[in-house]
Amino acid sequence: MNKRLISIGLGAYLLLLTGANHLSAEYGAAGCGLGSVIFEKNTAIVQVLAATTNHALSGNQTFGISTGSLNCTTDGLVKNEKAQEIFIAQNFEFLESEMSAGKGERLSTLSHLLGCPTETIPQFGALTKSNYSRLFGKETTPSSLLAAVKNEIKDDELLARSCGI
Repeated sequence: MNKRLISIGLGAYLLLLTGANHLSAEYGAAGCGLGSVIFEKNTAIVQVLAATTNHALSGNQTFGISTGSLNCTTDGLVKNEKAQEIFIAQNFEFLESEMSAGKGERLSTLSHLLGCPTETIPQFGALTKSNYSRLFGKETTPSSLLAAVKNEIKDDELLARSCGI
């Protein structure tokens, strides 16, 4: 349970590091939503008000993302892939070790970032362990590792159905 909380926290922290304010110039740190339309100025106080508006009016940010309105876009797939790649880059050596063993906190977090449900973590770990030599070569980079892991997931019947790739 404790490892799961750490993994989820680490994933959330990663998403904060790669927050929307770094990925779009359309709005400030509060993100897209009604708050970004009402409070356009990008100062700390104004962004707090924008964030409060986004979260107080439950669903407006989700609506904006789903419809591409309220300064939101529907390009989340690109942002997710970048977050996955950054996570791999920041944890590359740990992931190399954990993938060879087929288990570990960072490996669990990576599976979550790839959209795999918690119950498939053992299968994901077994997949990385059994395909370790294909995943890590002499010239492996975070980007090539991400692509290789996704290819292995697509070739696995259970993970292909379960994970959000």
